[in-house]
Amino acid sequence: MASLEGGIGHQIENPFFLRHGRSVSLAPGKYVLATQVISTNYLAIPEPYLQDQAGYMQAIKRGNALTLFALGIFCGLGIYYAVLATSRNRSVEAMYAIFIAGNFIYNSAALLVLSDLFNLHAIYWVSMPVLVSSMAYMLFVIHLLEINRYQHRRLYYTGVVILVVMGVFLLLAIAYPNWALQLCRYEVGLFLCFGLAAAIRLSQRKNATAKRYFIAISLFFVCGIITISLSKLHEQFDLYIEHLGLLSVAIEVVLLALVLSFQFSQLRKEKEEALEALGMTEKVANSDALTSLPNRYAFVKALEQMPMHGSMTFIDLDGLKFYNDHYGHARGDALLVSFAKHYQHYLGSHLVLYRLGGDEFAVLAHKGEVRVVEQALQKAIESVRLEGFEFSGASAGSAYYYEAENITELMQLADERMYENKRSRQSAVTA
Repeated sequence: MASLEGGIGHQIENPFFLRHGRSVSLAPGKYVLATQVISTNYLAIPEPYLQDQAGYMQAIKRGNALTLFALGIFCGLGIYYAVLATSRNRSVEAMYAIFIAGNFIYNSAALLVLSDLFNLHAIYWVSMPVLVSSMAYMLFVIHLLEINRYQHRRLYYTGVVILVVMGVFLLLAIAYPNWALQLCRYEVGLFLCFGLAAAIRLSQRKNATAKRYFIAISLFFVCGIITISLSKLHEQFDLYIEHLGLLSVAIEVVLLALVLSFQFSQLRKEKEEALEALGMTEKVANSDALTSLPNRYAFVKALEQMPMHGSMTFIDLDGLKFYNDHYGHARGDALLVSFAKHYQHYLGSHLVLYRLGGDEFAVLAHKGEVRVVEQALQKAIESVRLEGFEFSGASAGSAYYYEAENITELMQLADERMYENKRSRQSAVTA
């Protein structure tokens, strides 16, 4: 009565969008539907059935909507993670993008998007992308879960063996194209089993990413096993086996995107904690433990940034040895803390007091405010004496940056003037 042809590799255009359906006009009567499938490439056996055209046009809407919606998800996430992989130079995002791209091409070919929209009819658009994307998925899992030969020896080498087997499958598919789709089925089963085993094993080790990945791979595993096990769907659903496969991968792609988002947030959190720890370490390295003032290390770094018109003042605190010897080191420490607190207060926020060690302090003034530094010192000593340290005092010596040829000479000049001031004070007391 009629001879109909079609299929992914056939050049005849489909009368129905994204469908292999064919229209046949039949007079009322009884007919026998006899079909013969001639093809070296198929994963599921085609099941022809009869339906009136109006009902068929209505029934295919759901499947076509599912196809376009899922491919839209693949396209958006694929572009996003490809850009992310390029900008961050991370293997996990690159492998994920390749996995999505392979499934995008496969489903576009299997569900006739490539043939109907771009006139691409080669069966290789169905098989080869799956073979490549399966290998990318294996590498994605290995990088996502940080599986390495040292901590996860068995998992790592199992993954390597599976990748080698997949490589052999790819070569066989090139040599024997009619085997390709069956090899695709085996590859999907392999990476599903590996992903599930890796997720279970690493979840037991309290790996947070593995726990979330386990949820994603479990759903994918169930859907995938159903898909590759079925030979047909009941005709009332008007869906292909490929539709179920597309839905399975779409669920996995979305869930994996959530897993990667969690990993991003974890990495960001760890980075912030590391930066905070680094900040604390730097603060400790640059601070005096007793007075919380910047220490000698911070002083040397700040000294390198001094302008030519800036000044440096060395201060030697008197009375520390007296209080240490007569009242103990706790009293001496209290003197140092009191002096540091009051002197920094009178210096204000634009001048910084440094503790160089023991009873030695220094002040750097970028604008050369030597007079302000000396007045603040006198006020600080007065406040310290009011707190019970009557025998305390201080000697200071200042030098301007332009008075010396280098930092060593500047420090030596300030130090000499400080000791000159100290001797003058001692002579005045003796007299």
